[in-house]
Parts: sequence; C-alpha cells; structure tokens
Amino acid sequence: MGQTDEFAAGAWKDRQAAGMYKAYFIGAGPGNPDLLTLQGAERLKQSALVFAPEPFETTFATMLAGKEVLIPFDFDFADLVQCIEDRLKSAPVAFLIPGDLTFYSPFQALINHLGEAAEVIPGVGIANAASARLKRTLDLPGVRNRAIIVSPRTLGNEQGMPGLEDLAGKGASLLIYMNNLPLDELCHQLRVGYQADVPIMLVHRLGLPGEEIVRGTLDTIVQTTAGRDYFNLEDPTGKPALTLVIVGETLSSEVDGSWWDYRREHIWKKRPKENG
Repeated sequence: MGQTDEFAAGAWKDRQAAGMYKAYFIGAGPGNPDLLTLQGAERLKQSALVFAPEPFETTFATMLAGKEVLIPFDFDFADLVQCIEDRLKSAPVAFLIPGDLTFYSPFQALINHLGEAAEVIPGVGIANAASARLKRTLDLPGVRNRAIIVSPRTLGNEQGMPGLEDLAGKGASLLIYMNNLPLDELCHQLRVGYQADVPIMLVHRLGLPGEEIVRGTLDTIVQTTAGRDYFNLEDPTGKPALTLVIVGETLSSEVDGSWWDYRREHIWKKRPKENG
C-alpha cells in the first residue's frame, strides 16, 4: 500500500469512527467505466449502495458487483433523501452521474440538501469524450470563435430568451444535449441560424456497446439517418436517447503549422526580461 493509499485508508477510518459517512456524486461520463477517474473509482469501491441510472447499472456491472444498486429516478425526492440519510448512518452511498455535475445535472437539489455530507467527484463529460473520439478541438481561435452547450428542452422557455436559431451562426460550434426535436425540425432551426449547409454529427452511445457516429450536413443528415429515431422521441418508455449532436464548421476545419507558429510567437515564446 502506497503513501496515498495509507492516507486515504486513515482518513476513511477516521470518518467511520466519527460516523461521518458521505454521499459521493461521481461524474461517470458517457457511461464507459474506462473513463472513470481514479478518485471516482475509489469512492465507488467504498460505497455499499450505488444509485445508477440506465444503462450504467449494466456498463458498470463489474465495478458494482456485490453492491446494492438502485435507479435514482424511481424515487420521489423526499423518499430519495430519506433513503440516503438512512443509509449514511452505516455506510457511504454513491451516485453515478451521467456526464458530470457541470451541465444539465438533476442532482443539484440533493447536493444542496445534503450539504457537507455530499462530495462531488469530477468526471469526463460527454463533450470532452466526444471531442477526443472525433479528434477535434471544438473551438479554434481564429477559425471558430465559440463553442456553446445548449439543450432545446431549456431554450425559449422564457420570453425574450434566445432560441437555437439565435445561437447558431458563423463561427459557432453547438453541442446539443437532450434534443427533443424531430431531426428535420432541428436542422431547420439550425439552418436559419447558420444560413449555410454546415457539418453536423450525431454521436450515439459514445463509448458504449452500439456506439455510432453519423456524419452529414444540415441538408443531408435527415436522409442519411433514413428515419431512425436517434432521440427516442417515439419511445413510450422515455428512456434517455444517449445521443449528442455536434454542429458547426469546426467539424470540417483544418489548420496547419502556421496556426501553431503564430501562437508560439505571440503567446508561448519566452520574452527577455527587461532591465530594471
């Protein structure tokens, strides 16, 4: 056991002695256990009860062996809080958070309620995982000047707030979570904003069995998908679609060594110290 492991074990024993168990909210990325951080894996190992949304109870099955596993969305808020507080009297509890707490997470109210009993473990968000899988920087200074994370579910809910067509435009990369629009309607709104036939990708079940990346443009993607419902809009069970949409010129942009050299000259290059 290394020094870090000994320290962690010692801290854990201190918490046990004081009866101070924690609820761990662990960023689990798109659901691939290989993307779990070392800290997240350690906290998961310590926990006797794990709340895991579908399909994480399957994809993390090996790490969840021997643990009680519940689906958090099967509970009303008050019942979920009571369950957590009862279990924290005897052992730690963990939540596998889809993606990360950073964007569109439903767990903030629980974390607020639990206060010091809650510990958030950062994870690899779907945007980061998708960028790596596509080998694409989603915001290239001098090429594309902004990357925006949005969801049609939350846009336009208040008068005067921007919609998709307002956020889409030249120089913008959009990462669209939890899309609830038919693909043709989504593309129509984006086309109004971009005023061009820009690239679009559907990143489906990233890092999971059945992963699929569908490439096209705003004018061709509907035909390319041949009517397949990548967003589960017609699924009566309401299961999450696990499909991220990325749209914008960055998907086809290329940069050469001049991009690097410009930044080295103007940003990275060490400057001689001035006398005095």
